Amino acid sequence: MLHLIIKAIPAPLHRAVMPYAHKVRHYWRRWRGKPIQGAAIILTNPAGEVLLLRHSYGPPVWALPGGGIGAREDPAAAARRELAEELQISPTSMQSLGTVEEVISSSHHIGHLFAATTDQTPKPDGREVVEASFFAADALPDNTGRISLSRIAAWRERTASL
Repeated sequence: MLHLIIKAIPAPLHRAVMPYAHKVRHYWRRWRGKPIQGAAIILTNPAGEVLLLRHSYGPPVWALPGGGIGAREDPAAAARRELAEELQISPTSMQSLGTVEEVISSSHHIGHLFAATTDQTPKPDGREVVEASFFAADALPDNTGRISLSRIAAWRERTASL
C-alpha cells in the first residue's frame, strides 16, 4: 500500500523529499543498530561494461544498482525488483556471488551480491535514480562510492575463480 502512495507523489516532489528520508533512515539504522540486508547487482552489458547510477539522495557518488530486501523477500527477487523499479531493466542472466559483510550507517549490513547481464538501456525512474550509465570495468569514474568499489572488487575476485 505504501508503495502505491509513494508512486502517486509527483517525481519532483519525491526527489525533493528523498534526501531527508535518507537522513532519517541513516539515523534510524544507527539508533536501532539492527543488522540490515540488501541486494547489489553488478550488471554488465554485452561489451562487458558495468552499470553505475546516481541517486537523488545520499552522497553524490556513482553506485551499483540495488536496494533493501523486504521481510521474507528472496534476495534474488529483491535484486530483480530493484532493477525493474528503478531502471526498467530485466536481466538476461543473473547469478549469486554470495554475500559480503559491511557496515552501513553504523549498522552491520549483509550485502547479497549478484552478477547479471542485460542488453537493455537503463531508464532511470527520475525518483530515486537520476542518472545511469555503463562504464568500462577498468575505467570507473573517480567519484565511484567506496562501498560500490569494494563490491566490484569482490565481483572481480569471485568471477576470476569461476
